[in-house]
Amino acid sequence: MRVDDLLSVGGTTSFEFFPPKNDAEERALAKALDELAGLAPNFVSVTYRGGARSRERTFRLVRRLHDEGVMEPMAHLTCVHHTRNELESILGDYRDAGVENLMLLGGDPDPATGAVGELRYADELVTLARTAGEFCIGVAAQPAGHPDSPDLATDRRRLAAKLALADFAVTQLFFQVDEWRGLVGDLQVLGCDKPVLPGIMPVTTLASVATMRGLGGRVPEWLVSRLEDAALVGPEAVREAGITAATQLCADLLEAGAPGLHFYTLNRSTATREIVARLKS
Repeated sequence: MRVDDLLSVGGTTSFEFFPPKNDAEERALAKALDELAGLAPNFVSVTYRGGARSRERTFRLVRRLHDEGVMEPMAHLTCVHHTRNELESILGDYRDAGVENLMLLGGDPDPATGAVGELRYADELVTLARTAGEFCIGVAAQPAGHPDSPDLATDRRRLAAKLALADFAVTQLFFQVDEWRGLVGDLQVLGCDKPVLPGIMPVTTLASVATMRGLGGRVPEWLVSRLEDAALVGPEAVREAGITAATQLCADLLEAGAPGLHFYTLNRSTATREIVARLKS
């Protein structure tokens, strides 16, 4: 089933996983998939670490999910580290396997070499994918703007142009409903009304604040302060504060008209299952 069709109905729940790179990660992923399958997600996405081995792991996991028919998969693919011919081959493999949902990204250059592929930007990859099959294509959106953009207005224009080629967007993580409202409102002013699915990742430890900021999430000071106060009680109090904040954000987003909720799981299920259960209570 195409993700854009699901989003047009609204109320979707989806999860993101990364392909395992060793036996321990394989076991953790299997456990998370089994536990989250009970929530009947509308679709799940599988990320892409780059390189031939990661590409194969992503493809195997996506194809397995597709063939099992329990959870609709969406495969990530990045421009970096690939020639145009390699990208055409990968897209052909997904088409031939019957996978129709793709998340297409520019990707970050190799930090060791700075190497990039023949295609530099996601819109180029979207254009290539349109010639390769009848794919449903998602792209990434940054509520605070891409760090490489000179300013927010430029970022929004580039995102609107990219979304004009794609079918929907999924945001990077954020923590306040006004960030999603502002992003969607800016796109509407630019004449873009494609669905923008909010990406959610709860903060469950103080240590993860720095990590999330490194991923581009602007963790607001009020949330940091709330977590620090909870830390005076103990780790479980910090976790509870983070889950409560994420649950409220999800409720606010649904009330604001978001087409669904996309959870970054880090291949774990507990926090996501708690948030979904609270939303239903």
